[in-house]
Amino acid sequence: MNTNTESKTAPKVIDGRINGKFAPGYSGNPGGSPEATRRAFNKRFLLDLAEDWQQHGREVFKRVRRESPAAYLKVCAMLVPREMKLEHSGGVKAMTDEQLEQSIAILKEMIAKRDAGANAKVIEGEAEVVPSLPAPGGGGTKMPKA
Repeated sequence: MNTNTESKTAPKVIDGRINGKFAPGYSGNPGGSPEATRRAFNKRFLLDLAEDWQQHGREVFKRVRRESPAAYLKVCAMLVPREMKLEHSGGVKAMTDEQLEQSIAILKEMIAKRDAGANAKVIEGEAEVVPSLPAPGGGGTKMPKA
């Protein structure tokens, strides 16, 4: 007979572990990965947001624009990317002779307009009231409210 008699009972499972090792049927991370949780949350959030937009979006935008223009503009600004990544796709070397000539012509025209504006003469004077014109804010046509 063996003097080392040990009882053969089922191992005790504590917090999903047997002697520090995961027991069969227990996951190593029952909460899932943080990345998967974040993706699932983002997906649910965007689906709910899309549903809310379908129901109320345009009306809310109109109301915020009228009642809180600063908040409206802040949201608009947040939607614009902070940085824009531009990549060259061949540059001047990839352009045909015709494209180069057109680009040069456009640049010359832009420079000429800039120079003409820089050399423009400013005329000093005062505005005169012309009695034949209707008073400002008077019976003209009104712009429709948005």
